[in-house]
Amino acid sequence: MDRPWKKHIPSGNPLEIEIPEISLTDLFYQSVKKYPDHIAVTFNEDRHTYSQLGQLVKRFARLLADAGIEKGDRVALMLPNCPQYPISFFGTLLNGAIVVQINPMYKSNELVHVLKDSGARHIIVLDDLLPIVEEVFAETDLEKMWLVSKEKDECELMKSLLSAGTYNSVPINPIEDVAVLQYTGGTTGRSKGAMLTHRNIVANTLQSAAASKINTEEGKEKVLGVSPLFHVYGMTSAMNLTFYNGGELIIVSRFDVAEIVDMIKTLKPTIFSGVPTMYIALLHYYQSQPFDLNSLKSCVSGSSPLPLHVLTRFNEVSGSKIAEGYGLSEASPVTHRNPVSGLQKPGSIGIPIQNTDAAIIDGITGEPALLVDTPGELVIRGPQVMKGYWGMPEETKKTIQNGWLYTGDIARMDEDGFFYIVGGKKEMIIAGGFNIYPIEIEEVLYSHPKVLEAAVFGVPDQYRGETVHAAVVLKPNEMITEHELQDYCRTHLSAFKIPGQITFQREFPKTAVGKVLKRKLKEAHKIHSDKN
Repeated sequence: MDRPWKKHIPSGNPLEIEIPEISLTDLFYQSVKKYPDHIAVTFNEDRHTYSQLGQLVKRFARLLADAGIEKGDRVALMLPNCPQYPISFFGTLLNGAIVVQINPMYKSNELVHVLKDSGARHIIVLDDLLPIVEEVFAETDLEKMWLVSKEKDECELMKSLLSAGTYNSVPINPIEDVAVLQYTGGTTGRSKGAMLTHRNIVANTLQSAAASKINTEEGKEKVLGVSPLFHVYGMTSAMNLTFYNGGELIIVSRFDVAEIVDMIKTLKPTIFSGVPTMYIALLHYYQSQPFDLNSLKSCVSGSSPLPLHVLTRFNEVSGSKIAEGYGLSEASPVTHRNPVSGLQKPGSIGIPIQNTDAAIIDGITGEPALLVDTPGELVIRGPQVMKGYWGMPEETKKTIQNGWLYTGDIARMDEDGFFYIVGGKKEMIIAGGFNIYPIEIEEVLYSHPKVLEAAVFGVPDQYRGETVHAAVVLKPNEMITEHELQDYCRTHLSAFKIPGQITFQREFPKTAVGKVLKRKLKEAHKIHSDKN
């Protein structure tokens, strides 16, 4: 396949890189050996060097082995960002077991689904979350809970590690052996467990490093790790990539804009991997209380499209360039990125990263093709593509066809090989025979000076099939009417794209990584409509 994006790979970054046949723990211990005295993790006042972290990982692997965990068993992690996360993560893998990533904000029904589906035997859980685990314990295959406390001196897990022996590893087949069950976000339905092998995650870590190495200095970068580590984006782009480069991972348990600003001022991170809602919050804070962003050499945005005016303004005030990218759980997750150095196209997800092919499905032939400026489903091919869905062979066959991962997102490619997300396949609104992509309307709403956040989705309509509905969060102390905002849209959009109704909300329901849960917005709209 011809690769029109080849010419935009920055000088010094190869189009293809070698992916070694090693496990994810082997990759981690390469850095432990290379950077033993470098700070690996910073969390509040705590510091762990690579040597110290490596020892703690081996001790936890021993605890799991002594408790009966064997190769292939599933161990669930239900933790916020904290040092115990990488200890538990790599300790589980060193033992040959599989990490089951669990969102700490799950409700009981969501938790039961993931635990039963994965068949997890053990769970590492924050003590504050113990009641919800105890509530569902009998409905699962769980045998043991390992408790983690925010207070270091009271942490049961850390106390156990002090008396544990060390554990080396079990043989791993990087291509076949699953390292992580990464459950899809469930923004449109019941979540599925993406089976990410050791090779998948090693490959994506090295691919991400190759795509960003032009701006990073091995062993000296300080990464502000605010994205949840239980999310595939934080796992790879923050934790694994930082450890591979021998950098310092500044672990942040939750996103609080004032606290993040304070960390940027005092700790001087050089790299920030965030999501659109974080950049929106930081920019809004800056506009009222300017602060120094000059320490940031590289900023990356993923998870969902970044509003164009936010990207432009943040670049202006920070002096850096946000390299917008794209990924999904099924691809470990990164597939595209705007080059950190070189040509960037605002509003684009960039070009495929190393060892990755991307194409648009031809609407006529149904085959992957390099169609210029023609919307179609985005498909991906590369070593980071998952093995399949856990226990769901039929779903796997639908999603992976002839080596291509069908993303479910509608995209287009320009003549330079840069890709643009037009919208989700399931999010497309068909109104009166017209195909409408929410992202186009959201961009217009975001450009209004009084709008902080916007989400657009389709709702049933007796005559048009569907009609456009917009939900909006205004900036503090701002007021605007529905009709005024509709009039604003009319100056930028065709008549059939104008939202038929705009509702105002104090905040949006979101996933842990900050993606708006449109499914819940639609459910709330339906309940409200039914009442009326």
